[in-house]
Amino acid sequence: MLRGTCNRTRSPLEGSILVAPSLEAGLYEAIVASSAVVCGSGGLTGHMQSLCRGRGIPVLRVDQADLADLVGEITLHLESQSIVLGPDTGTGAPGREAGSPSLDDLGSACAVIADLQDIRTINSCGPNAKRVESFFIREEFLCLAAGLRPLDALSGGPAAVAAYGEAVADRLCTFVEALLPDQRLVLRMLDLRSDHAAGVTEQAPVAIEPNPELGLHGARWLLGSAAYRDALHAVLRSLRERLGEEAGRVHLSVPFVNDAEEFAQLRAHLELPAEVPLSAFVETPAAVHASPAICAAGASELFVGVKDLVQFYLAADRGNHLVAESYQTRHPAVMDGLRTVVESGRATGTPVRVFALGADLAHYLAHVPTPAGYMMCTAELREVILGSQP
Repeated sequence: MLRGTCNRTRSPLEGSILVAPSLEAGLYEAIVASSAVVCGSGGLTGHMQSLCRGRGIPVLRVDQADLADLVGEITLHLESQSIVLGPDTGTGAPGREAGSPSLDDLGSACAVIADLQDIRTINSCGPNAKRVESFFIREEFLCLAAGLRPLDALSGGPAAVAAYGEAVADRLCTFVEALLPDQRLVLRMLDLRSDHAAGVTEQAPVAIEPNPELGLHGARWLLGSAAYRDALHAVLRSLRERLGEEAGRVHLSVPFVNDAEEFAQLRAHLELPAEVPLSAFVETPAAVHASPAICAAGASELFVGVKDLVQFYLAADRGNHLVAESYQTRHPAVMDGLRTVVESGRATGTPVRVFALGADLAHYLAHVPTPAGYMMCTAELREVILGSQP
C-alpha cells in the first residue's frame, strides 16, 4: 500500500504520485521524483516503465477515462492493483518468498541502471555488492539524467559535437568514481528512436516514421552518423585524459544490431582503436540467428535484451497494454532463442549476459543453460543482494 498526493503536471514533485496519460521521455524528471506512477497506457516493459522498475517506482495502469478522478490524496494497493480516492488505513506488503533465486544464481551479475544513484544504491548494499561485476546504462538515459539533448548537439557543428562527447565523458567519469574495485561500466551507445527523440529534441529535425520501433535507430542510425563517431572519439579521448588506465573500465555496446556484417561495419565506421572492447546487444531474432557469427566477428561479449527480443519474436509491442497477454517472456520461441545465444557464446568463449525480470529469473535458471551472468534492473537486483546477505 502507498499513499500520496497526485501530481498531474510535468514538473517534479518529490514523493508525489505522478498521474499521466502515458509515460514518455519528457516526463523523466517528474518520474524519478515520484513515489509511484498511475498512467492510462503503455506496456509493462516499455522504456520509461523499465526506468520505473529500475528505481523501484510502482506503476499502476487504469482506463484513460478514470484518470480525471485522480486528484488530491490517493492510496494505491499494489497487490490488488487498485486505487482508493483519499486516505486509506489498510496495511500489508508481500515479503520475499522462500526459495527465491539468490545472488549465487546470477553468476557475473550486471545491474541495469538509469543514473548515478543506481550505482550508489547497489554498492551500498553491504559486502555482497562487490559481486555485481558490471553496470549497464543506455546513453539516452545518461542524457536524460544529465539534461543533455544529443540530437541537437550532434547537428550543431564540430564544437557542439565535441562538447557533447566531453559532457558524456564527464558523466561517465563520475560513474567510474562510484564503482567498487573490479567493477566496470558498459555504455550502450545512443539508440534514440524517432518517437522518443521528438520528446527530448528542440532544434534538430526528427523524421516522422510510421513504425519507429522498426525504424532508423540503433546500429542503423549509428552507421549513418559521422557526428556520433566524432562525439564518441571525444568521449574516449576525454576518458583517457581524465582516468588514465581506469578508462578501460568503460566498455561500449552496439544497440539493435542484426548480424555480423552490420557489427563489423559499425566497428569500422566508428574507427575504434583495437584495444577498445565492443560488445553486441542481441534483441532481434536475426541477431539470435547470427550470434555465432557476431562472436566470431570480434564481439567482446553479448548482452541479450529480452524485453525487445520478446516483442520481435511474438509481434507484440511491449509498450502496448492491449497486447499484454500476447507478450510472454517465457514463450517457447523466446526460450529457444535464449538457449541459442548462450550456447553460441559457450562455443566461442564469448561471455553472454541475459536480462531477466525478477518474476522470470527462477524460470530462466531452470530452462536456460547457465550464461556468464544475468542482468537485472537496480531495484530487483538490490532485493536479491539483500536477500542473500548472511
